[in-house]
Amino acid sequence: MDNLDQLRSDLLTSVEEATDLKALDEVRVSALGKKGAISGLMKGLGGMDPEQRKATGQALNLVKNEIAEAIERRKETLADAELDARLAEERIDVSLPVREEPQGSIHPLSQTIDEVVAIFGEMGFTVAEGPDIEVDWYNFGALNIPPEHPARQEHDTFYLPNETEDGQRTVLRTHTSPVQIRTMLKQKPPIRVICPGRTYRCDYDATHSPMFNQVEGLVIDEKTHMGHLKGCLIDFCRAYFGTDDLPVRFRPSYFPFTEPSAEVDIGCTREGGEFKIGHGDDWLEILGSGMVNPAVLENCGIDSTKYQGFAFGVGLERLAMLKYGIPDLRTFYESDLRWLKHYGFAALDVPSMTGGLSR
Repeated sequence: MDNLDQLRSDLLTSVEEATDLKALDEVRVSALGKKGAISGLMKGLGGMDPEQRKATGQALNLVKNEIAEAIERRKETLADAELDARLAEERIDVSLPVREEPQGSIHPLSQTIDEVVAIFGEMGFTVAEGPDIEVDWYNFGALNIPPEHPARQEHDTFYLPNETEDGQRTVLRTHTSPVQIRTMLKQKPPIRVICPGRTYRCDYDATHSPMFNQVEGLVIDEKTHMGHLKGCLIDFCRAYFGTDDLPVRFRPSYFPFTEPSAEVDIGCTREGGEFKIGHGDDWLEILGSGMVNPAVLENCGIDSTKYQGFAFGVGLERLAMLKYGIPDLRTFYESDLRWLKHYGFAALDVPSMTGGLSR
């Protein structure tokens, strides 16, 4: 106890000389721990007489509190210094250019589907979907396609070996028209749907693929007529190609499931060997359409004396090729990253009629 002042001085010096938090904690343990210097002196108070114990106890408590406060002050100083060192060592130089990470692209076919859905969505159409594997009746029979029609031949269509319980052949759908049939069977008029999806035919060249995508449309109610069909498709063509005065014409044609039927052409020019959509002396066929054949309505349980409507269909790859200048349909499915980088779209370039379509 005679050396208490010296002990106090030594401990304060040790606290100030601690260079990091670990060293400071070692000083704390040596002074205030269970086996520390001050703790050891506190244990000796029991052998003193009351007066001496009181005076010595007060002195020890003052030294103990002073050492504890000194340790806390030194701890804050060391913690601040340690933080400053970390900030200086780990800081980011924000003046450096941003590292460009590889970014994915939206496939032009996906972009085209979004654009088509956006345009027809503004016209009040909803999207309907159906299975890729169909039975003969949905794909052909209900659509008024006769047994001898070329589309039913195996050189044009992918038939599957299994049959349904009632003996019907199964087929990879050749168009999305079966979705129209399923919609009319499940939903009572009025009907206004588009049917995008994959289709399959035995073709393979620069403008055909064994698998391709179509979008078909169907409108059924009591008052729709050919004028509505023409207005709808003219508005669609002009919105999709971004040309307000795009020439559009309708040529008489034949489809088993529509009567009357019409091919839809858009104006274009091929002067100087350069193809361009818009005004010109030439025409390009892009889709088929017509008023729904009454036989198709009756096949779906819809009274053809009360209801009528129109339908249309177009290849989505064809639309993309025309709009974005893609020369070969087969490249859509070759998974060439160079091609996708050239024709792809930014991930946030989402088409909408309010935000705008791609150009």
